[in-house]
Formats: sequence, C-alpha cells, structure tokens
Amino acid sequence: MISKNKLFAALACAGLLASCASQSSSTTKHGAVAHTKGTQILEPNGNAITLKGTNLGNWLVPEGYMFKTGKVGAPHQIDQLLGEMVGPDSLASFWNKYLDNYITHDDIKYLKRIGCNHIRLPFHYKLFTNDLYMGKRNAGFEYFDRVINWCRQENVYVLLDMHCAPGGQTGDNIDDSAGYPWLYYSKSSQDLMSEIWVKIADRYKNEPMIIGYDVVNEPFAHYFTGDIKDYNHRLFMLYQRMVADIRKADKRHSIFLNGSVWAGDFGVFESIIDDNIVYEFHKYWFDVNQEAIQKYLDFRDKHNVPIYIGETGENTDEWIKQFTTLLDKNQVNWAYWPYKKMDNTRGIMNFKQPQDYPLITKYADSDRSSYENIRKNMPDRVKVQKALNEFLENSLYKNNFQNKGYIDGLGLKTE
Repeated sequence: MISKNKLFAALACAGLLASCASQSSSTTKHGAVAHTKGTQILEPNGNAITLKGTNLGNWLVPEGYMFKTGKVGAPHQIDQLLGEMVGPDSLASFWNKYLDNYITHDDIKYLKRIGCNHIRLPFHYKLFTNDLYMGKRNAGFEYFDRVINWCRQENVYVLLDMHCAPGGQTGDNIDDSAGYPWLYYSKSSQDLMSEIWVKIADRYKNEPMIIGYDVVNEPFAHYFTGDIKDYNHRLFMLYQRMVADIRKADKRHSIFLNGSVWAGDFGVFESIIDDNIVYEFHKYWFDVNQEAIQKYLDFRDKHNVPIYIGETGENTDEWIKQFTTLLDKNQVNWAYWPYKKMDNTRGIMNFKQPQDYPLITKYADSDRSSYENIRKNMPDRVKVQKALNEFLENSLYKNNFQNKGYIDGLGLKTE
C-alpha cells in the first residue's frame, strides 16, 4: 500500500514533469530568438554575439551607381531606362533572372565560410504591395523565405532593412521617392508602412535566424535639415508608432532604429521607447580615429544599449582595415556596404562588366527628356540585350571574384 505522503509526492512529481514537457514543447514551437541585454546582442542560446557582416545591396533595391547608370539612380528610374532599351517582355525576363542570379545560396555559403555571422537585407516596401516592382507583385515573402532558408542552413542571421519606405523617408534616390521625405507628413504612407511591418513581424515572430527588424533606412537627408528639431520629432513619433505596432505581432525580436540625417544623428532619440532596441548609425568617408565613433559609444554607455553600424565602407583596403580594427577594439557591431559590385574593388566580391555595357551607361547619361531625344540617343538594342544577358551571367557567384585586400581589411578569410 502506498502512503498518502508518497502518493502526493508522486502526483506532484508527475505534475512537474507534465509542466516541464509542456514548457519544452512550447519552447520547441516558439523557440528563443535573438534579443538585447544591456549593451549586448544575445543569440537565441543566450550567448553574446558581435555582429560582423555585409549588406546584400543592389539585389532587392537596385541602385544606379552599382548598375553604372549614372544620374539614373533610383529603382523606378533604372526600370524605366532598361524598359526603353529592351521593351517590356525582355525587361520582365531580365528582372526575373536577376532576382534569381544576383544572390544565391552559394553567396550565403561563401559569406559564412569567410566569417560573416549575419547579413543585412535591404528591401523595398513595394515587394509587399500589388505595385509592379522588378517585374513582380507581392513577391516579398518569396525572396525573404528563400534567403532566410539559406541562412538557416548556414547559421547566418538576417537583419530585414526597409530601405525604401512608403512616401519616401530620405528624399533621395536611395529611397526611390519623389525627391522629398513625404513619409513624415503622410498618414496613408505611415499606415502602409505599419501594415507591412506587422505582416513581416507576424510571419517571422518565431524565426531564430532573424536578428531583428531595421525599421527604416537613413531617415531624411541633410538637404532637409533647416528645421531639424521638427524632422527629428516627426521621425521619433514614427518610431514610437512602428515599435508599438510591431510589438503587437512580435514581442521578442530586436528592433533596429537608425539615427536621423543619413542615420548619423542620435539626437532623434528623445527617450528609450523599448528595452529591446539596437541603435544604428551609418558613416562614410572620414578620417579614422576614436573621435569618429565616440559619440555613439557615449550613447551606448549612457543608456546601456547596443549600437550597430549598419553601413560603412566604400573605401580603400587600408582604410577598411583601420576602421574595422577601431570598431572591433570598441566592440561595435558592424555590416559593411555592399557585398558585391560590378567592376569595383570596394566591396567583398566583384564581377566583370560586359564589353558592351558602356552603351547603357552612355544612354543613361544622355538627354532623355523627350521622345525625340530617346529615339536619337537610343543605343543598339541587340548589343544592349547581349550586355544585359552577360551581366546576369557574370553576377552569378561562380563567376564572381574576391577583392582579397578588402576582405583581409575586414579581418575575414579569403579563399
């Protein structure tokens, strides 16, 4: 016969085991994700990580300087330029192959091998609307899921970066805007931005390979700083709303917030609005010294929060090495811009420019202000199509080549 005390003990033990099993099941289904603790970013397993990686620039957000189309800089301008030269069917085919070729699983495997532990993924809000963008409609999750799956297989984290927001957040070519940061004045644009981020957060709220959500890239340019207090306050109010809305769908992933004025000014942060935020700055073309980053370090130490430089680089191998050494010395999380470019050594990876590609550059720089000028300046369409086909082939990882001095400057491995 079992005594009452032993029976109660057995029942309590059984209950505890059931509770643990339930918690284990819950953890498996809704596992831990990366988050912040003080000045550190913690992986899902609780270990601290210093982010080191690169931006997959020019893939989901084409940029004119990387396409070598000169003053034709924004995605919609590049689309129009190519469409003029090859027509709608060839244009649609080009974008489809471009999206498949420019970044592949092989690229992610390579970045893991050389020592990157994360990638920053710039994207355009139109990937999540019915607008025709890069020949697609509502294609965002197709490409997000693809790259996240590759990164899951290689154990590389992904930072989702809204590089082009509804209405335009920067007011220049990089946000594909109308030339002014209307986002801060447009309720409909802010509503759409929120809707997209909530969809993304709801889909990936349990995804351990997501390192965070980068709410908006490089808010307003220096051209619009006549009343910087007003702009900063409008941006801060936007941040408050986006953080609150994202938190309704995902309470656990880190949220990354850029400083204002090309992401360089932390004066926008009127207060700390959430306890799981990484504060992001971008910085290009300056003399490397402690003073260059000290104000960001001071912000980190004052508020006990992590900081991250989400974009830097575009410089010589020597400069890259000096700045990376400085960042590592001060334990700053970093991602250099960009991963690959055509015929350019200021990035990790390079690929050959097609022989006839200068025809595209020349046409982009020509006067296209009238139909008459378009007809007059139009290059040989057969040669343009050949150049675009070669671009697609050359951009494949197997046809890329490393900028070894640049990679060495980053402290990564060459192959």
